[in-house]
Amino acid sequence: MDLFRKKAINDSVDSEKSLAQSLSALDLIFLGVGAVIGAGIFVLTGIVAATQAGPAIVLSYVIAGLACAFAALSYAELAATVGGCGSAYGYAYAGFGECIAWIVGWDLLLEYSISVSAVSVGWSSYFSDFLVALKVHIPPYLLKSPADGGLFNLSAFLIIIFLTLLLICGVKASSRFNNMMVLLKLIVISLFIAIATTELRPQYWSPFMPFGWRGVLDGASIIFFAYIGFDAVSTAADEAKNPQRNLPIGIIG
Repeated sequence: MDLFRKKAINDSVDSEKSLAQSLSALDLIFLGVGAVIGAGIFVLTGIVAATQAGPAIVLSYVIAGLACAFAALSYAELAATVGGCGSAYGYAYAGFGECIAWIVGWDLLLEYSISVSAVSVGWSSYFSDFLVALKVHIPPYLLKSPADGGLFNLSAFLIIIFLTLLLICGVKASSRFNNMMVLLKLIVISLFIAIATTELRPQYWSPFMPFGWRGVLDGASIIFFAYIGFDAVSTAADEAKNPQRNLPIGIIG
C-alpha cells in the first residue's frame, strides 16, 4: 500500500458520494463569522485582559488578526486551486499524500474536540447567568465538571446535543439557523460597542502593558480561535455552490 499516494486535484476523496450543493458565498461567510465570533470575543477577552495582556489586549487582537489574515489568504488560494472536500485534511492529501493526511485528519478531530469543549463550557457559564437573572436556579453540581468540583456540566452537554441534531437535519437548515445567530451576535456586539464608547475611562489604561510583550503575544495565541472559522468554511466545499468561486469569497469575507 502506498502511504504517500495523493488525491487528485479538484477531486473529492469519495467521488461516488456527493452532498447537496446548497451553500452560497454569503452562507459560507456567515459560517466562518459564526465560528470566529464566539469564544474569542465573548469568553476569552476578559480572561486574557486580566491575566495576560491588560489594556494591551487591543494589540493582541491586532497580532492575531494579522496572523488570521495570512491564514485566510492561504486557505483561499488552496480552496480555489485544490478543490474537493476542502479542509487541511484535503489539502494535505493533495499535497503530501495519504499518510500525512491521516495524521492531519486526527489532529483536526483533536482540535475541534478541544475548541468545541471550550466554547460549550463558555456558553454554559453565560446560560447559567441568564437563568439566574430569570430566578431559575440549577444545582451547582450540574454546572461544573468533576475537575471543577461539580458532577456534570448539563447545559454544555445539552447545547452540543442540540447542535448535533441540527446538523443531522441537513446543511441548509443548520446554515439558516447559523445565519440568524450570526445576525444576533453582530447586533449584540454593535450595541455593546455603542454603549461602551460612552464609558471610556483612559485612567484605567495604565499600566497599558502590565505583562510586557510576552503577555501580549501569549494573549494573541489564546484568542487565535478564529483559525477554526477558515477550516470550517473550507470543510463545506462539497456542500457549496460553485466552490472554486464561493470558497475563497467565503474564507476572505
